[in-house]
Amino acid sequence: MQNDQIRPILAGKKALVVGIANDSSIAWGCAQAFAQTGAELAITYANEKTRTYTEPLAQSVEARLFMPLDVTRDEELAAVFEQIRQTWGELDILVHSIAWAPKEDLQGGLINTSASGFAQAMDISCHSFVRMAKLAAPLMKNGGTMMAMSYYGANKVVPNYNLMGPVKAALEASCRYLAYELGNQGIRVHALSPGPLKTRAASGLKDFDVLLNEAAERAPLGELVDIMDVGYTCAYLSSPFARRLSGETLYIDGGVNIMA
Repeated sequence: MQNDQIRPILAGKKALVVGIANDSSIAWGCAQAFAQTGAELAITYANEKTRTYTEPLAQSVEARLFMPLDVTRDEELAAVFEQIRQTWGELDILVHSIAWAPKEDLQGGLINTSASGFAQAMDISCHSFVRMAKLAAPLMKNGGTMMAMSYYGANKVVPNYNLMGPVKAALEASCRYLAYELGNQGIRVHALSPGPLKTRAASGLKDFDVLLNEAAERAPLGELVDIMDVGYTCAYLSSPFARRLSGETLYIDGGVNIMA
Protein backbone atom coordinates (compact mmCIF):
# COMPACT_ATOMS: atom_id res chain seq x y z
CA MET A 1 0.00 0.00 0.00
CA GLN A 2 1.40 3.39 -0.96
CA ASN A 3 1.47 6.14 1.64
CA ASP A 4 -0.37 8.49 -0.73
CA GLN A 5 -3.30 6.05 -0.66
CA ILE A 6 -3.61 6.22 3.13
CA ARG A 7 -5.90 8.74 4.74
CA PRO A 8 -5.57 10.10 8.29
CA ILE A 9 -8.62 8.24 9.59
CA LEU A 10 -7.12 8.18 13.09
CA ALA A 11 -6.14 11.84 13.28
CA GLY A 12 -6.26 13.03 16.88
CA LYS A 13 -6.43 9.52 18.31
CA LYS A 14 -4.02 8.38 21.04
CA ALA A 15 -2.61 4.84 20.73
CA LEU A 16 -0.55 2.73 23.13
CA VAL A 17 1.41 -0.07 21.45
CA VAL A 18 2.95 -2.74 23.68
CA GLY A 19 5.25 -5.44 22.34
CA ILE A 20 7.75 -3.93 19.92
CA ALA A 21 11.02 -5.84 20.21
CA ASN A 22 12.54 -5.03 16.82
CA ASP A 23 11.56 -4.11 13.27
CA SER A 24 10.12 -7.58 12.67
CA SER A 25 7.59 -7.31 15.50
CA ILE A 26 3.88 -7.39 14.75
CA ALA A 27 3.53 -4.46 17.14
CA TRP A 28 5.90 -2.45 14.96
CA GLY A 29 3.59 -2.96 11.99
CA CYS A 30 0.75 -1.66 14.17
CA ALA A 31 2.73 1.39 15.26
CA GLN A 32 3.62 2.26 11.67
CA ALA A 33 0.02 1.89 10.50
CA PHE A 34 -1.23 4.09 13.33
CA ALA A 35 1.37 6.74 12.51
CA GLN A 36 0.45 6.65 8.82
CA THR A 37 -3.22 7.09 9.61
CA GLY A 38 -2.65 10.07 11.90
CA ALA A 39 -2.65 8.67 15.45
CA GLU A 40 -0.31 9.90 18.16
CA LEU A 41 1.77 7.12 19.70
CA ALA A 42 2.93 5.82 23.06
CA ILE A 43 5.39 2.93 22.77
CA THR A 44 6.89 0.72 25.46
CA TYR A 45 10.01 -1.43 25.67
CA ALA A 46 10.47 -4.53 27.81
CA ASN A 47 14.02 -3.97 29.11
CA GLU A 48 17.27 -2.13 28.38
CA LYS A 49 18.39 -4.73 25.84
CA THR A 50 15.17 -4.34 23.90
CA ARG A 51 15.40 -0.56 24.18
CA THR A 52 18.46 -0.60 21.90
CA TYR A 53 16.27 -1.85 19.05
CA THR A 54 13.01 -0.17 19.99
CA GLU A 55 14.06 3.42 20.65
CA PRO A 56 15.13 4.25 17.06
CA LEU A 57 11.82 2.85 15.84
CA ALA A 58 9.87 4.97 18.31
CA GLN A 59 11.80 8.02 17.19
CA SER A 60 11.11 7.27 13.52
CA VAL A 61 7.35 7.47 14.09
CA GLU A 62 7.73 10.44 16.45
CA ALA A 63 6.20 8.63 19.41
CA ARG A 64 5.10 11.13 22.03
CA LEU A 65 5.79 8.70 24.87
CA PHE A 66 8.47 6.01 25.16
CA MET A 67 8.34 4.08 28.41
CA PRO A 68 9.70 0.89 30.05
CA LEU A 69 7.19 -1.87 30.67
CA ASP A 70 7.80 -5.28 32.13
CA VAL A 71 4.24 -6.55 32.50
CA THR A 72 5.21 -8.74 35.46
CA ARG A 73 5.90 -5.55 37.43
CA ASP A 74 2.66 -3.93 38.57
CA GLU A 75 4.43 -0.68 39.35
CA GLU A 76 5.70 -0.33 35.77
CA LEU A 77 2.27 -1.09 34.36
CA ALA A 78 0.68 1.53 36.59
CA ALA A 79 3.39 4.04 35.69
CA VAL A 80 2.71 3.68 31.95
CA PHE A 81 -0.97 4.50 32.29
CA GLU A 82 -0.29 7.28 34.78
CA GLN A 83 2.10 8.88 32.29
CA ILE A 84 -0.54 8.61 29.58
CA ARG A 85 -3.07 10.24 31.92
CA GLN A 86 -0.70 13.09 32.72
CA THR A 87 0.37 13.65 29.11
CA TRP A 88 -2.82 13.07 27.14
CA GLY A 89 -5.57 12.73 29.72
CA GLU A 90 -7.14 10.03 27.58
CA LEU A 91 -6.48 6.97 25.43
CA ASP A 92 -8.26 5.68 22.33
CA ILE A 93 -6.35 2.57 21.26
CA LEU A 94 -4.52 -0.23 23.06
CA VAL A 95 -2.52 -2.93 21.30
CA HIS A 96 -1.18 -5.87 23.32
CA SER A 97 1.30 -7.91 21.30
CA ILE A 98 3.35 -9.88 23.80
CA ALA A 99 3.69 -13.58 24.47
CA TRP A 100 6.24 -15.58 26.43
CA ALA A 101 6.78 -19.05 27.88
CA PRO A 102 9.85 -20.76 29.32
CA LYS A 103 11.65 -22.51 26.45
CA GLU A 104 11.63 -25.89 28.16
CA ASP A 105 7.86 -25.69 28.62
CA LEU A 106 7.23 -24.35 25.14
CA GLN A 107 9.17 -27.07 23.33
CA GLY A 108 8.36 -30.09 25.46
CA GLY A 109 4.74 -30.73 24.55
CA LEU A 110 1.72 -29.67 26.60
CA ILE A 111 1.64 -32.85 28.67
CA ASN A 112 5.12 -32.13 29.98
CA THR A 113 4.43 -28.51 30.88
CA SER A 114 5.34 -27.51 34.41
CA ALA A 115 2.77 -25.76 36.57
CA SER A 116 5.06 -22.77 37.01
CA GLY A 117 5.79 -22.53 33.26
CA PHE A 118 2.10 -22.72 32.40
CA ALA A 119 1.31 -20.04 34.97
CA GLN A 120 4.04 -17.73 33.67
CA ALA A 121 2.92 -18.14 30.08
CA MET A 122 -0.69 -17.44 31.03
CA ASP A 123 0.21 -14.42 33.14
CA ILE A 124 2.44 -12.70 30.58
CA SER A 125 0.64 -13.72 27.40
CA CYS A 126 -2.96 -13.46 28.57
CA HIS A 127 -3.72 -11.95 31.96
CA SER A 128 -1.42 -8.98 31.35
CA PHE A 129 -3.94 -7.90 28.69
CA VAL A 130 -6.72 -8.03 31.29
CA ARG A 131 -4.62 -5.90 33.64
CA MET A 132 -3.94 -3.40 30.87
CA ALA A 133 -7.63 -3.26 29.97
CA LYS A 134 -8.52 -2.40 33.56
CA LEU A 135 -6.07 0.50 33.56
CA ALA A 136 -6.90 1.66 30.04
CA ALA A 137 -10.70 1.67 30.34
CA PRO A 138 -10.96 4.77 32.59
CA LEU A 139 -8.84 6.68 30.05
CA MET A 140 -11.12 5.73 27.15
CA LYS A 141 -13.58 8.45 28.04
CA ASN A 142 -15.12 8.57 24.59
CA GLY A 143 -14.90 4.86 23.88
CA GLY A 144 -11.97 3.11 22.30
CA THR A 145 -10.51 -0.07 20.86
CA MET A 146 -8.41 -2.75 22.56
CA MET A 147 -6.67 -5.50 20.58
CA ALA A 148 -4.56 -8.52 21.44
CA MET A 149 -2.61 -10.89 19.19
CA SER A 150 -3.61 -14.54 18.97
CA TYR A 151 -2.91 -17.36 16.51
CA TYR A 152 -4.78 -20.18 14.72
CA GLY A 153 -3.35 -22.65 17.25
CA ALA A 154 -5.84 -21.27 19.79
CA ASN A 155 -8.68 -23.11 18.02
CA LYS A 156 -7.04 -25.94 16.09
CA VAL A 157 -4.07 -28.12 16.96
CA VAL A 158 -0.91 -26.84 15.31
CA PRO A 159 2.02 -29.25 15.78
CA ASN A 160 4.75 -27.79 18.01
CA TYR A 161 2.60 -24.84 19.15
CA ASN A 162 2.13 -26.81 22.37
CA LEU A 163 1.59 -24.71 25.51
CA MET A 164 0.72 -21.56 23.58
CA GLY A 165 -2.42 -23.15 22.13
CA PRO A 166 -4.33 -23.19 25.45
CA VAL A 167 -2.84 -19.82 26.40
CA LYS A 168 -4.02 -18.14 23.19
CA ALA A 169 -7.41 -19.81 23.55
CA ALA A 170 -7.69 -18.16 26.96
CA LEU A 171 -6.64 -14.84 25.44
CA GLU A 172 -9.35 -15.02 22.78
CA ALA A 173 -11.96 -15.86 25.41
CA SER A 174 -10.72 -12.96 27.53
CA CYS A 175 -11.20 -10.61 24.58
CA ARG A 176 -14.81 -11.75 24.21
CA TYR A 177 -15.58 -11.30 27.89
CA LEU A 178 -13.89 -7.89 27.99
CA ALA A 179 -15.89 -6.87 24.92
CA TYR A 180 -19.04 -7.76 26.85
CA GLU A 181 -18.00 -6.07 30.08
CA LEU A 182 -16.70 -2.87 28.46
CA GLY A 183 -19.23 -2.51 25.68
CA ASN A 184 -21.47 -0.19 27.68
CA GLN A 185 -18.55 2.24 27.82
CA GLY A 186 -18.22 2.28 24.05
CA ILE A 187 -15.04 0.19 24.23
CA ARG A 188 -14.57 -2.48 21.58
CA VAL A 189 -12.23 -5.44 22.13
CA HIS A 190 -10.83 -7.80 19.50
CA ALA A 191 -8.41 -10.67 19.13
CA LEU A 192 -6.38 -10.65 15.92
CA SER A 193 -5.07 -13.93 14.55
CA PRO A 194 -2.27 -13.33 12.04
CA GLY A 195 -0.80 -16.10 9.95
CA PRO A 196 2.74 -17.22 10.82
CA LEU A 197 5.27 -14.39 10.75
CA LYS A 198 9.02 -14.37 11.30
CA THR A 199 9.07 -12.63 14.66
CA ARG A 200 11.37 -13.08 17.64
CA ALA A 201 8.61 -14.84 19.58
CA ALA A 202 7.97 -17.29 16.75
CA SER A 203 11.64 -18.24 16.59
CA GLY A 204 11.16 -20.26 19.79
CA LEU A 205 8.80 -22.70 18.07
CA LYS A 206 10.22 -25.97 16.78
CA ASP A 207 10.18 -26.39 12.96
CA PHE A 208 8.77 -22.89 12.47
CA ASP A 209 10.09 -22.72 8.90
CA VAL A 210 7.91 -25.71 8.04
CA LEU A 211 4.90 -23.83 9.42
CA LEU A 212 5.73 -20.82 7.22
CA ASN A 213 6.06 -22.90 4.08
CA GLU A 214 2.83 -24.78 4.71
CA ALA A 215 0.93 -21.54 5.31
CA ALA A 216 2.13 -20.06 2.03
CA GLU A 217 1.16 -23.22 0.16
CA ARG A 218 -2.32 -23.47 1.71
CA ALA A 219 -3.31 -19.80 1.61
CA PRO A 220 -5.95 -19.06 -1.07
CA LEU A 221 -4.08 -15.80 -1.75
CA GLY A 222 -0.91 -17.82 -2.25
CA GLU A 223 1.42 -15.83 -0.03
CA LEU A 224 2.31 -15.04 3.56
CA VAL A 225 1.09 -11.97 5.36
CA ASP A 226 3.41 -9.34 6.83
CA ILE A 227 3.40 -7.08 9.85
CA MET A 228 1.84 -4.20 7.91
CA ASP A 229 -1.14 -6.37 7.00
CA VAL A 230 -1.76 -6.76 10.72
CA GLY A 231 -1.10 -3.08 11.35
CA TYR A 232 -3.58 -1.87 8.75
CA THR A 233 -6.22 -4.21 10.16
CA CYS A 234 -5.66 -2.69 13.60
CA ALA A 235 -5.99 0.80 12.12
CA TYR A 236 -9.28 -0.18 10.46
CA LEU A 237 -10.65 -1.70 13.67
CA SER A 238 -9.74 1.47 15.55
CA SER A 239 -11.52 3.70 13.05
CA PRO A 240 -15.18 4.72 12.72
CA PHE A 241 -15.45 2.23 9.85
CA ALA A 242 -15.49 -0.59 12.43
CA ARG A 243 -17.63 1.16 15.05
CA ARG A 244 -20.13 -1.70 15.36
CA LEU A 245 -17.61 -4.53 15.55
CA SER A 246 -16.60 -5.96 18.90
CA GLY A 247 -15.58 -9.27 20.42
CA GLU A 248 -14.33 -10.65 17.11
CA THR A 249 -11.38 -12.88 16.37
CA LEU A 250 -10.15 -11.65 13.00
CA TYR A 251 -7.89 -13.83 10.89
CA ILE A 252 -5.19 -12.08 8.88
CA ASP A 253 -3.68 -15.06 7.13
CA GLY A 254 -4.45 -14.90 3.43
CA GLY A 255 -7.37 -17.26 4.00
CA VAL A 256 -5.48 -20.20 5.52
CA ASN A 257 -8.05 -20.55 8.32
CA ILE A 258 -10.85 -21.48 5.90
CA MET A 259 -8.99 -24.49 4.53
CA ALA A 260 -9.73 -28.03 5.70
